[in-house]
Amino acid sequence: MLLRSLPAGFIAPCLPTPILRPPSGPLWVHEIKHDGYRMMAWREGDDVRLYTRRGYDWSERYPAVVAALRTLKVGSCLIDGELVVCDEAGVSSFERLRSRQHDHTAFLYAFDLLTLDGQNLRREPFETRKVTLASLLRKSPAGISLCEHLEADGEVVFRHACKMGLEGIVSKRRDSRYSSGATPNWVKSKNPNSAAVEREATEDWGKS
Repeated sequence: MLLRSLPAGFIAPCLPTPILRPPSGPLWVHEIKHDGYRMMAWREGDDVRLYTRRGYDWSERYPAVVAALRTLKVGSCLIDGELVVCDEAGVSSFERLRSRQHDHTAFLYAFDLLTLDGQNLRREPFETRKVTLASLLRKSPAGISLCEHLEADGEVVFRHACKMGLEGIVSKRRDSRYSSGATPNWVKSKNPNSAAVEREATEDWGKS
């Protein structure tokens, strides 16, 4: 069987480890886990690509996101994020995203910055990368938005996420480097009553 070659510039995403209870303490920050497609957004000059976690190019599906990346004042970058479509309440809706009827309203929740203008930032602490990303996206257009993090107690953040019907949270160590594949420095706590948990229990999600 022939192995599919991955595109130039692609870096496999960091994958959070599932846990039952979120961590707390000053070493950790917490982000809402949005229900969408994991996406690595790559740009080199005017060339922009949106890669799934397995390296498939989905750039043509989401022109608004591609256009937004082209407006960033950089020569090159690689951004890690979650591509979503939101409902009227502003909550990410996987069914709307999967239907392909709302591709024009999809946008990227950006939560990490791996490279910037030829510099490899993966060795930098997460909090440094996040600050740099926030600065880059300060005046970004509608196709891309910063995924803010919370510094409150992990259990409290998780309970609120569950009450709002969200998928859960991802907790990240402030001092962690970016590493492809599973890592204990990023951990995810999922709402057991969310649609995402039910969907993952009944469908095969290893193809994208």
